[in-house]
Amino acid sequence: MRARGLIGVLLVLALLAVIAVYLSGGAGDALPGTAPSAGDPVAEVANRSAVSTPGPYRVLTLGDSVPAGSVCGCRPFPQIYGSLLSRRTGTPVAVDDLAVGGLDTAGLIRQLGQARYEDAVRRSNIIEVTIGANDFGDHHHQVVAGRCGRGETDCVADEVAALRSRLATVLARIRALRGTAPTTVLVTGYWNVFQDGHVAVQQVGRAGLRASRRLTARANAVIESVSRAEGTTYVDLSTAFDHAGRSITALLASDGDHPSAAGHRLIARALIRAGLPRVT
Repeated sequence: MRARGLIGVLLVLALLAVIAVYLSGGAGDALPGTAPSAGDPVAEVANRSAVSTPGPYRVLTLGDSVPAGSVCGCRPFPQIYGSLLSRRTGTPVAVDDLAVGGLDTAGLIRQLGQARYEDAVRRSNIIEVTIGANDFGDHHHQVVAGRCGRGETDCVADEVAALRSRLATVLARIRALRGTAPTTVLVTGYWNVFQDGHVAVQQVGRAGLRASRRLTARANAVIESVSRAEGTTYVDLSTAFDHAGRSITALLASDGDHPSAAGHRLIARALIRAGLPRVT
């Protein structure tokens, strides 16, 4: 009887231990590369730095309001990319999204001179960069009104040249901070540096939309050229949006400027199609 009593006590203690582990969260961990948010997409945008089990992939995103997930109120593409990469490789992926709405290339250069950003680059072996659209914001009205052409009337010539120089500085700075550590740098272009879809047509007309797309093609050509010259991977979002099999309006948020949830998923898939990162 004493033996049976002792066994009973041990069984009760074991059951209590299991319950304690469960209540402490051991049975409810978040998926790799995602931040727990109770299903609230707005909370996911507010807290875009995911804490996960250390693994071979650490993703850092730098840039403007596109990777920051502005306006959409949805899960931004860096987090989606991290989850897709985790599922593709079967390994944990940590994502640190430090993108800031309104940032231009000059602002990104300043950021990369700050300790917080330097440390983030040093500890990340996959770095996504989306930057450049805000470099042209001061000339939006001239461009869409058709008053910005070529030659003497090219109102964005200085901005195009500055984009080339500053983006090269950004990528060189990332390379210097990473040193000899294996690193994959993914640099995206844009589908439009201004508004697109129905919103653009309503606000600036079809001629204005065509003008903004011509400027976007110039900006993307510079971004691609600098990216390749610096040995990074260029990700063509213009082609991805144009061949998505649906209206570009459906890929944009209500302002016609930023991606919708569907647009963010498309960008994440474009990044995955760019190839698995080399980190060893």
